Amino acid sequence: MDSNDLTPEVLRRLRKPRPYPAVSLTMPTHRHEPLNDEDPVRLRNVLSEAVHRLEADPDVPKATRQAVRVQLDRAVAEVDLRHKLDGLLILADAQEHQVWYLPRDTPESVVISDTYLTRNLVAATAQQHRYWVLSVAADRATLWNGVGDSLHEHRADGFPMTPPEETWDVEREERIGDTPSTFMDEETRKFLRSVDDAFAAVLAARPRPFHLVGVAPALALLEDAGTTSRSAAGRLAKGGLSEGPAHVLGKAVRPVVQEYARGEEREALVRLDDAKGRRTFAAGLDEVWDAVRERRAGLVAVEEHFQRSARVGEGHLMPVDGDDGAALGREVQDDIVDELVETALDGGAQVVFLDDDVLDDHHRIAAVLRY
Repeated sequence: MDSNDLTPEVLRRLRKPRPYPAVSLTMPTHRHEPLNDEDPVRLRNVLSEAVHRLEADPDVPKATRQAVRVQLDRAVAEVDLRHKLDGLLILADAQEHQVWYLPRDTPESVVISDTYLTRNLVAATAQQHRYWVLSVAADRATLWNGVGDSLHEHRADGFPMTPPEETWDVEREERIGDTPSTFMDEETRKFLRSVDDAFAAVLAARPRPFHLVGVAPALALLEDAGTTSRSAAGRLAKGGLSEGPAHVLGKAVRPVVQEYARGEEREALVRLDDAKGRRTFAAGLDEVWDAVRERRAGLVAVEEHFQRSARVGEGHLMPVDGDDGAALGREVQDDIVDELVETALDGGAQVVFLDDDVLDDHHRIAAVLRY
C-alpha cells in the first residue's frame, strides 16, 4: 500500500496493541539504477535479521514463531520492487501482514514489540502534499485523490456521481438549449446538494485541503446548494474535466495546487516570525522536542530532508553521529525527526514541511508554541 492509503481509521488499527511479537521492518529503497540493484539483497538481509531475533527470543513459542515467519514470507513475496519510492515498511504478526511503500527515506531497522512501528509511515504521510480535487458538472461529479503532482480517481463513497436517471430530462435540456439555464433547474440543485453531502462524508473520514473544478455556474450553484464546498482551498473555473483523464486534470489544476502550497508555507513563516515577538517560539531539535512532548507546540515547521540520529538522555535529545551511534546501539533513534513529527500530530499540532535551508537560522526545525 502507498502511504496515501493511510487514513485515521487505518492508523488507529495499526496502533492497537496486539499479541507479542508484532514485527516491523523498515529499509530505504531506491527509485533508479544502479542503487536499486541493492534493494533485493537488503530486503533479504532485513528479513534474516528479523527471523534470527525471533528464533533467539525465549518469550516466543515455536508455533507463534512459525506463524509470524509465514506472514513475513508472504509479505516479502508481495513486495514489488518495481513499485519503489524511497522507503519500505513491512508489518507482520501471527495473523496478518502489510506492505507499505513510503515517499520518504527510512532507516534499516527491525523492531519486535507488542505494537507496530508507525512513526515512519505517519511522517511520510505528513510530508506529502495531499489534497482532493472535486470536478463538477450539471450531470456528473468526480473526485480525485491528489498527492504532489499526481492524481488518481477516487471511485468509492458514491463517486463518480450522476443524477438519478428519471430526473434528468434530456428533451427539456434540449428545449432550453442554453447551459446557464441548466443551473437554474431544481433537479440540478438537488444533484449538487447530494454531491456536497457525499463529499462532506469523505472529508470527515479523510480531512485534507480540496480544490473545486467546473464551469463558473456549476461552482456557484454547488456553493449555494451546500456548505462544504465553501471552504475550498482553491477553485478552477473550467469545464470539460469531470471525466479527466487524470494527467489532463492534473495539469490544469496544478497552478491552483501550487499556489495553495506556497500560501501555506508563507503563512507558516509569518506565524514563526510573530511567535518570536511573543516569546512563543522554539528552535532546534532539542527545544522543539521538549515542546512537542509537553503538547505545547501548535505548529511545527521542519525542512523537508531533515533527518537526525539521536538518543534521549536526562530528559533531552542528544544528537549522535557515525561510530558514536553504532556504539550506543538500540539507545539511538535513527529517525528521531520522524518520531517527533508523529508525536506532534498526536498532540494536535500542525506540521509543515518547508524547502531545505529555509530554516537554516533555526537549526532546520522550529515551532510556534501554544503557551
